[in-house]
Amino acid sequence: MSEPAISANRLELLQIADAVAREKSIEKELVLSAMEDAIQRAARSRYGAENDIRAEIDAKTGEIRLQRLLEVVETVENDATHISLDDAKHRNPAARIGDFMSEPLPPVDFGRIAAQNAKQVIVQKVRDAERERQFEEYKDRVGEVVNGQVKRVEYGNVIVDLGRGEAIVRRDEGLPREMFRPGDRIRAFIYDVRREQRGPQIFLSRTRPEFMSKLFGQEVPEIYDGIVDIVAVARDPGSRAKISVRSKDSSIDPVGACVGMRGSRVQAVVNELQGEKIDIIPWTPDAASFIVNALAPAEVAKVVLDEEAERIEVVVPDEQLSLAIGRRGQNVRLASQLTGWDIDIMTEAEESERRQKEFAERTTRFMEALDMDEMLAQLLASEGFDSVEEVAYVDASEIAGIEGLDDETAAEIQIRANEYLERRAAELDEKRKSLGVEDALLGIDGMTPMILVALGEDGIKSLEDLAGCATDDLIGWTERQDEEVVRHAGALSELQVSAADAEAMIMTARLKAGWIEPEPEVTEDGQAASGEIAPEEVVAEPQQS
Repeated sequence: MSEPAISANRLELLQIADAVAREKSIEKELVLSAMEDAIQRAARSRYGAENDIRAEIDAKTGEIRLQRLLEVVETVENDATHISLDDAKHRNPAARIGDFMSEPLPPVDFGRIAAQNAKQVIVQKVRDAERERQFEEYKDRVGEVVNGQVKRVEYGNVIVDLGRGEAIVRRDEGLPREMFRPGDRIRAFIYDVRREQRGPQIFLSRTRPEFMSKLFGQEVPEIYDGIVDIVAVARDPGSRAKISVRSKDSSIDPVGACVGMRGSRVQAVVNELQGEKIDIIPWTPDAASFIVNALAPAEVAKVVLDEEAERIEVVVPDEQLSLAIGRRGQNVRLASQLTGWDIDIMTEAEESERRQKEFAERTTRFMEALDMDEMLAQLLASEGFDSVEEVAYVDASEIAGIEGLDDETAAEIQIRANEYLERRAAELDEKRKSLGVEDALLGIDGMTPMILVALGEDGIKSLEDLAGCATDDLIGWTERQDEEVVRHAGALSELQVSAADAEAMIMTARLKAGWIEPEPEVTEDGQAASGEIAPEEVVAEPQQS
């Protein structure tokens, strides 16, 4: 009568394992392994914790087998885990020291406490397996857009049920003023999956630029097929966004493809993002044209690019200023994020005022340095001469070609310019010496008296000082802090030295200081030029005693 009952229990065990595996979406073997672990623990508490007990559940019949493992040793120190070689050979003549022998044990009757402990072990093991399965499933899905159902909202964080896992949209990753209730459908972008103490965490976002890119990819077949590329996206989440697109096929208009018939495609994205206004901008390789497009809907009158600093000055008509800047600087900020350039916006009146101020400064500079009257200085300034150096080193015919000037006047102007530069160089050299700047720096290409003084004022006075500098130390650098661009000055920021020239000066200083070795000039046949031996050809000669 007892056998049918045992069979029923065994069958029930397998059914439970099946049900748990299906519910938690994990392998049935993992559930049976958890059950085996629980039975092992219960058996140890019954037979003694010092025993090495193994439990096995037959996956077909549900039969439970308990065994105790004994190590074959010469001298038995612990009866619970060791067996002598002689005793082992009685059971198995082939037994050797170091082998393990199994000894069957009778089944364990679970008491109430043992059953409770076993249940806890199984629940914990199943939970761990479920978490591992969840992590493995989602770790490679970073960058995807997923659909889920809102499970609950905690302190502004939205917990989302993805069906086979649980994710979170943190408060700062959700759109402003967007409210969700339990049961609502939600679409979001997976930006991170991490293992944490409480299990794998799947982080979702609705504010990141990548989310908008993915939404357009779902709505626009040309983007999905790779015919149209999204180059960059800049967002002020929930308010406004700019997206730049380009087409690989000249017959397809990238902006039109993204807008769709009567705006149907872009409207689907706008609706998903709670009415966020989207400007779609055609990308062009020409930076100036791209930036002008990015500032739409404002009209631009003129642009001045500084490619080295990735900075651009944009001149707009007076009535367009507020439109170009946008509410709270939104338009120009998004355009800057989209293009990667720092954008300075000024009106035509401001630009005209600045030009007049610069013209007056150049005129005064020429009057004082060259001891000439205002009209002559204005002639030089209006012809585009910016510095006394330009006047001194330009071909005399260019000055003589200015209306109202002749060869004799041009020659006199250049003589005065050279005399001024000599006086200025002598003054700067005296200042350099008083600052303690070493003469060794004079031999570096591109070094001028003004640069030497600027270096000395910044505490760079020797070859070693200059060799230890980075390029940013000399020309300065910029960084973004809270969406604001902060500019840090370098020792030579005001002298407009290029990054390439600054780097060349530093490398020359390192070479002269002996920090680095000069690279040998190699001819076409791979031999070192000028009779020098290439480094790989150097052979050490034995020393003569």
